[in-house]
Amino acid sequence: MSFNEEYKQRTEYIEEVLKKYLPEKEGYQSVIMDAMEYSLMAGGKRLRPILMLETYRLFGGSGKEIEPFLAAIEMIHTYSLVHDDLPAMDNDDYRRGRKTTHIVYGEDMGILAGDALLNYAFETALRVFDGNPEHCVRAGKALKILAQKAGINGMIGGQVVDVKESGHAVSGEMLDFIYRLKTGALLEASMMVGAVMAGASDGDVEAIGKIAGKIGLAFQIQDDILDVTSTTEQLGKPVHSDEKNEKTTYVTWKGIEEARKDTTRLTREAVEELHRFLSGDDFLERLFGWLVYREK
Repeated sequence: MSFNEEYKQRTEYIEEVLKKYLPEKEGYQSVIMDAMEYSLMAGGKRLRPILMLETYRLFGGSGKEIEPFLAAIEMIHTYSLVHDDLPAMDNDDYRRGRKTTHIVYGEDMGILAGDALLNYAFETALRVFDGNPEHCVRAGKALKILAQKAGINGMIGGQVVDVKESGHAVSGEMLDFIYRLKTGALLEASMMVGAVMAGASDGDVEAIGKIAGKIGLAFQIQDDILDVTSTTEQLGKPVHSDEKNEKTTYVTWKGIEEARKDTTRLTREAVEELHRFLSGDDFLERLFGWLVYREK
């Protein structure tokens, strides 16, 4: 089976998991459930839950207890995109090839839809405790990672610095900090939670987090490159948005060629470190390569 076929198979599984955990549309507040579904089911790479699932399998996981976390990580990622598109942030009209949530539902509901997805993500993750009690310790560790990586010392922290420093040049050190938190933290959470829920040792969980951090940085650098070289039709979202928002990127800092070299180096290092965990199926390794050399 080709990589694209395997990826499609995994994406379809994640789509079914997300549908399973969507809230019922009921009550006077049902418009928010509509907005949540519109945002969450808009497609996309489903990268974070796939990374979580593959890491879970890498360490021998095979049960359904990972599913609440698969849904939760994508809800957290989606809420961040909904808020990122708001007029107070990047003010984008399109995401994943269609109108953004605040354009369809209004800015007020866009804010609330993001809030709702974040809160519901943790409601969903907590459903892991409805299953086998033997997984409770693992689930507690996984929830701690999820909360920390999504919070002020993770994704939100990176967003704060990114917004605060928009409009003027930042140092390479600060840019690296922003990217490692804003993008890298949720990728780290994805793989670390997968490892924890499969029963990996603390040392292996830490090692997996470092691998994910390198892939996250490479992924974000490739995003910077595509913002300059791609088209809105290819990406499904506006290009040149970094320039519009006067943001320093790896491309403006180092130039496209050096940015590409950094992407290659980080990916090679991550794959080399991953090899000590691989034993047969190399889908995760191929996924790393696809992510950082993608065209959209």
